[in-house]
Amino acid sequence: MNAPPRPPADRRRVRKASPSRPGQAGFAEAQRLAAEQHPGLPVRIAAAAILSDIVAKAHSLDECFSARAIPARLGGLDARDVALVRSIVTVSLRRLGTIRAALAELLEKGLPRQVAHLEWALIVGAAQVLFLDVPDHAAVDLAVRMARLESKTVPFAALVNGVLRNLARERERFLAESDPLDHDTPPWLAARWRKTYGEDLAHAIAAANRFEPTLDISVKSKPEEWAKRLGARLLPTGSLRLETHAPISELEGYADGEWWVQDAAAALPARLLPIGPGLRVADFCAAPGGKAAQLAAAGAEVVAIDRSAERLKRLAANFERLRLHADVVVADIATLKAAPFDAILVDAPCLATGTIRRRPDIAWIKKPSDIAALAQAQSRMLDKAVELVKPGGVIVYCTCSIEPEEGEQQIAALLRRNPDVERSPIGVEEVGGLAEILNENGEMRTLPPHLPASEPRLSGLDGFFAARLVRRG
Repeated sequence: MNAPPRPPADRRRVRKASPSRPGQAGFAEAQRLAAEQHPGLPVRIAAAAILSDIVAKAHSLDECFSARAIPARLGGLDARDVALVRSIVTVSLRRLGTIRAALAELLEKGLPRQVAHLEWALIVGAAQVLFLDVPDHAAVDLAVRMARLESKTVPFAALVNGVLRNLARERERFLAESDPLDHDTPPWLAARWRKTYGEDLAHAIAAANRFEPTLDISVKSKPEEWAKRLGARLLPTGSLRLETHAPISELEGYADGEWWVQDAAAALPARLLPIGPGLRVADFCAAPGGKAAQLAAAGAEVVAIDRSAERLKRLAANFERLRLHADVVVADIATLKAAPFDAILVDAPCLATGTIRRRPDIAWIKKPSDIAALAQAQSRMLDKAVELVKPGGVIVYCTCSIEPEEGEQQIAALLRRNPDVERSPIGVEEVGGLAEILNENGEMRTLPPHLPASEPRLSGLDGFFAARLVRRG
């Protein structure tokens, strides 16, 4: 005779005995108890919580991994564990659409409404099954253990187990059916890129964003020599592209201040200014200081301006390591008062969609309504630059956005409202001979698929716009 089914009270006892319920014991306590049960659990708990903080609450990736992050998710984890948390989070963000589409197909009835946060545990498990070098059984087991940590999700542990095992069995099909633009790009961004760049180029941009690139660096001098010493590739633009996976701080020349990390595209705008000893140059929104360092290294008298005192502390620390000098000013550009400058670099705040390959959170924390507010701020900065540059002086405006409202349209609007300003077209020789990154107006527009290489991590550029202007007189 079959045993009678367990009464509901037994299930309630299982829930009550749940060893860690973050809503009651707190997140840190949940991690501690999880570590006692299984060493790999705290990493997965932290990854799921950070994904929720980013996608559901619009916290930035860098903010979540800051030592001052609120809420703190990484307490008690060593450096190796933190690195694994970041790997899980970043690949989950890069391939979030693919992961969600696969889970949606496997969850016939969808996610249980009362435990919507179960999605993050499933995403963490799916990211490991699909994209990371983690054995399937380990990824599934840890996800099931996560489900068993909280009383509300205990009844769904078997569901997590079944879904992730089926995902592992059908991995190749899900990966083959995944499209970078239709799945791993938010629909509103995909629509914008199709309209601006056309179907093929929009797909190429989305495909490039799937791969985490290696680091580029700018050197003070002797790029050919430093390329040999670091085993790096010397790019036609003058930047060096690192091939090593070693920690930056351990590489030759870092501690001595011979170079700094800076994407090759980000290094181009500062080179478009007339720089030399005795020239007084302002860098608007200067922190963290890569472009200001270029100006100072070339001999300019740099005034580094930013409204964030905290960000300027980072700039000051970078300049100390690099043994460079700048006058640091905490100010709101809109109300800035200063003596006229010989040249101004307007490194304007923007949607930053050109940096998604390095910062995959950008795709999921930004929204369409951000563009109008940012464009207004950019217009005010440009008008202030025209006001503060000397007659005959040069302004370079740049953004790390690939949205035309923050680039080409911004400059066209400035020229319409201010007859005292004209373009100074950028020459192909100023951008390493890369004619494809210049438009018909002599403005620079780099995109992630530019500068291809045989290996994805050694390919591409951040998406940047830059235009050079001259104030008449």
